[in-house]
Amino acid sequence: MATNLENPEELNERERVALETLLKRLADDEFVLAERYTEWQVRAPSLESDLALANIAQDELGHARLWYDVLGDVGLEERELVYERDPADFRHSTLVELPFEEGNWADAILRSYLYDVAEEIRLEALVDSTHPKIADRVGKIQSEEEYHLEHAQNWLERLADEGESHERLQKALDRLFPHALTLFEPVDHDVEEDIVDLGLRDATLEEMGEEWLSIVVPYLESLGLEVPVDGRVDDEDDEFEFEVTEEMLPEERGRDGTHTDAWVDLYDEFTHTYSDLGRTETTRIMDKPE
Repeated sequence: MATNLENPEELNERERVALETLLKRLADDEFVLAERYTEWQVRAPSLESDLALANIAQDELGHARLWYDVLGDVGLEERELVYERDPADFRHSTLVELPFEEGNWADAILRSYLYDVAEEIRLEALVDSTHPKIADRVGKIQSEEEYHLEHAQNWLERLADEGESHERLQKALDRLFPHALTLFEPVDHDVEEDIVDLGLRDATLEEMGEEWLSIVVPYLESLGLEVPVDGRVDDEDDEFEFEVTEEMLPEERGRDGTHTDAWVDLYDEFTHTYSDLGRTETTRIMDKPE
């Protein structure tokens, strides 16, 4: 296990690639999801829910900035990581790039729940990271993510209790669940192993994915929803386990650089002002995070 991960000047190539890969998958998810959430401004079902989702979007943008900022230690600037970056280089899950179904609040809430449970699990796996800045920033993000998950669950239970809303939830689940599985897909198998071996994260993608399934499937089923995943009984432990097959995953997975057609439009939308104004650096209205 590496012991010098706090000093960017001492990172070897393996350590640097592992660090960049981990932070990009974390930050890209947060940034792209926040961009999608902003589409709901003044369109949510109530003023209260409108403000809540606006606050959540702001939180996610802040979290993305925290992770992108760590990459500044290895010479990567925010403009390179967002506004001047090749869209094919983004490594977010396709769950966060999909457009919302127009007017379907159930889509936004279910997506939030699926993502926030995964976020809770992966943040816990970073608590003891060997990179000090990662470990130091986890606590702040966790405290805000607790509210996000609570908000999603409260709305899910309300929507699941109504006939028409329940049907919308089921349709949204059928559409979103395969893409939610990509949250635990690798960017590169060897690099993902390095992330764990170096202690940057203390759980594998497979372990986190299994934990996620053990939480979201029973919960959603308790709301009367049918989750599109197979199950089996483990002969050794005699425990019920959920099994993800290759056929259940979408063709575009995000982590490997493949994206849906919706991604190009979204990328153009959040970069066009920067490009049209001929900017060469990003504008900051807040101090750099410590």
